[in-house]
Amino acid sequence: MSQTIPDKAFFKIGEVARLVGVPPYVLRYWETEFDTLRPEKSRTNQRVYRRQDVEKLVHIKRLLYEEGFTIAGARKILRGRGAGAKAQEKGASEGRGVDEKMRRSLLRVRDDVKGILALLDANAVIDGGGEEE
Repeated sequence: MSQTIPDKAFFKIGEVARLVGVPPYVLRYWETEFDTLRPEKSRTNQRVYRRQDVEKLVHIKRLLYEEGFTIAGARKILRGRGAGAKAQEKGASEGRGVDEKMRRSLLRVRDDVKGILALLDANAVIDGGGEEE
Protein backbone atom coordinates (compact mmCIF):
# COMPACT_ATOMS: atom_id res chain seq x y z
CA MET A 1 0.00 0.00 0.00
CA SER A 2 1.38 3.37 -0.95
CA GLN A 3 -0.08 5.21 2.05
CA THR A 4 -2.08 4.63 5.23
CA ILE A 5 -5.86 4.60 5.13
CA PRO A 6 -7.34 7.91 6.33
CA ASP A 7 -9.62 7.82 9.37
CA LYS A 8 -12.91 8.10 7.44
CA ALA A 9 -16.01 5.97 7.19
CA PHE A 10 -16.55 6.11 3.41
CA PHE A 11 -14.39 6.44 0.30
CA LYS A 12 -15.10 6.99 -3.42
CA ILE A 13 -13.60 4.65 -6.01
CA GLY A 14 -10.92 7.11 -7.18
CA GLU A 15 -9.68 7.59 -3.65
CA VAL A 16 -9.67 3.84 -3.01
CA ALA A 17 -7.76 3.27 -6.26
CA ARG A 18 -5.05 5.70 -5.11
CA LEU A 19 -4.90 4.17 -1.63
CA VAL A 20 -4.67 0.59 -2.88
CA GLY A 21 -2.42 1.47 -5.82
CA VAL A 22 -4.45 -0.02 -8.67
CA PRO A 23 -6.64 1.55 -11.38
CA PRO A 24 -10.40 1.82 -10.73
CA TYR A 25 -11.19 -0.81 -13.37
CA VAL A 26 -9.18 -3.35 -11.33
CA LEU A 27 -11.33 -2.58 -8.28
CA ARG A 28 -14.49 -3.07 -10.34
CA TYR A 29 -13.11 -6.38 -11.66
CA TRP A 30 -12.23 -7.58 -8.16
CA GLU A 31 -15.83 -6.84 -7.12
CA THR A 32 -16.96 -9.45 -9.65
CA GLU A 33 -14.41 -11.99 -8.40
CA PHE A 34 -14.71 -11.60 -4.62
CA ASP A 35 -18.22 -11.96 -3.16
CA THR A 36 -17.28 -10.11 0.01
CA LEU A 37 -16.59 -6.91 -1.94
CA ARG A 38 -19.90 -5.17 -2.36
CA PRO A 39 -19.54 -1.39 -2.09
CA GLU A 40 -22.74 0.53 -1.59
CA LYS A 41 -24.01 2.99 -4.18
CA SER A 42 -24.65 6.64 -3.40
CA ARG A 43 -27.73 8.55 -4.53
CA THR A 44 -25.74 9.53 -7.62
CA ASN A 45 -24.96 5.83 -8.25
CA GLN A 46 -21.27 6.15 -7.34
CA ARG A 47 -19.51 3.34 -5.52
CA VAL A 48 -18.97 4.10 -1.86
CA TYR A 49 -16.46 1.87 -0.07
CA ARG A 50 -16.36 1.40 3.69
CA ARG A 51 -13.09 1.33 5.57
CA GLN A 52 -13.29 -2.47 5.94
CA ASP A 53 -13.69 -2.74 2.15
CA VAL A 54 -10.50 -0.72 1.65
CA GLU A 55 -8.63 -2.90 4.15
CA LYS A 56 -9.87 -6.01 2.35
CA LEU A 57 -8.76 -4.58 -1.01
CA VAL A 58 -5.28 -3.90 0.39
CA HIS A 59 -5.16 -7.51 1.59
CA ILE A 60 -6.32 -8.78 -1.83
CA LYS A 61 -3.66 -6.73 -3.59
CA ARG A 62 -0.97 -8.12 -1.27
CA LEU A 63 -2.13 -11.69 -1.92
CA LEU A 64 -2.23 -11.23 -5.70
CA TYR A 65 0.71 -8.92 -6.37
CA GLU A 66 3.20 -9.63 -3.59
CA GLU A 67 2.53 -13.23 -2.57
CA GLY A 68 1.73 -14.52 -6.05
CA PHE A 69 -1.68 -16.07 -5.42
CA THR A 70 -4.16 -16.52 -8.23
CA ILE A 71 -7.60 -14.99 -7.82
CA ALA A 72 -8.96 -18.42 -6.92
CA GLY A 73 -6.22 -18.88 -4.32
CA ALA A 74 -6.82 -15.44 -2.83
CA ARG A 75 -10.55 -16.23 -2.70
CA LYS A 76 -9.82 -19.37 -0.68
CA ILE A 77 -7.61 -17.45 1.75
CA LEU A 78 -10.29 -14.80 2.25
CA ARG A 79 -13.03 -17.38 2.78
CA GLY A 80 -11.01 -19.12 5.47
CA ARG A 81 -10.16 -15.90 7.19
CA GLY A 82 -11.48 -17.00 10.60
CA ALA A 83 -9.78 -19.58 12.78
CA GLY A 84 -6.95 -21.34 11.01
CA ALA A 85 -6.58 -18.79 8.23
CA LYS A 86 -2.93 -18.20 9.03
CA ALA A 87 -2.29 -21.94 8.85
CA GLN A 88 -4.05 -22.03 5.48
CA GLU A 89 -2.04 -19.06 4.25
CA LYS A 90 1.19 -20.66 5.49
CA GLY A 91 0.33 -23.96 3.80
CA ALA A 92 -0.53 -22.21 0.58
CA SER A 93 2.74 -20.30 0.56
CA GLU A 94 4.68 -23.53 1.19
CA GLY A 95 2.93 -25.03 -1.82
CA ARG A 96 4.12 -22.11 -3.93
CA GLY A 97 7.74 -23.19 -3.35
CA VAL A 98 7.34 -25.74 -6.11
CA ASP A 99 6.04 -23.01 -8.40
CA GLU A 100 9.09 -20.87 -7.56
CA LYS A 101 11.44 -23.74 -8.46
CA MET A 102 9.56 -24.23 -11.72
CA ARG A 103 9.74 -20.51 -12.46
CA ARG A 104 13.50 -20.46 -11.93
CA SER A 105 13.91 -23.52 -14.17
CA LEU A 106 11.84 -21.91 -16.90
CA LEU A 107 13.88 -18.72 -16.66
CA ARG A 108 17.08 -20.75 -17.11
CA VAL A 109 15.58 -22.51 -20.14
CA ARG A 110 14.51 -19.16 -21.60
CA ASP A 111 18.03 -17.78 -21.15
CA ASP A 112 19.50 -20.90 -22.79
CA VAL A 113 17.14 -20.54 -25.76
CA LYS A 114 18.08 -16.87 -26.13
CA GLY A 115 21.75 -17.89 -26.12
CA ILE A 116 21.16 -20.52 -28.80
CA LEU A 117 19.24 -18.02 -30.93
CA ALA A 118 22.08 -15.51 -30.58
CA LEU A 119 24.58 -18.17 -31.72
CA LEU A 120 22.38 -19.04 -34.70
CA ASP A 121 22.10 -15.36 -35.65
CA ALA A 122 25.89 -14.96 -35.37
CA ASN A 123 26.43 -18.03 -37.61
CA ALA A 124 23.96 -16.67 -40.19
CA VAL A 125 25.98 -13.45 -40.43
CA ILE A 126 29.26 -15.38 -40.78
CA ASP A 127 27.78 -17.72 -43.44
CA GLY A 128 26.72 -14.81 -45.63
CA GLY A 129 23.30 -13.68 -44.48
CA GLY A 130 21.44 -16.95 -44.55
CA GLU A 131 19.40 -16.62 -47.80
CA GLU A 132 20.32 -18.87 -50.69
CA GLU A 133 19.58 -18.10 -54.33
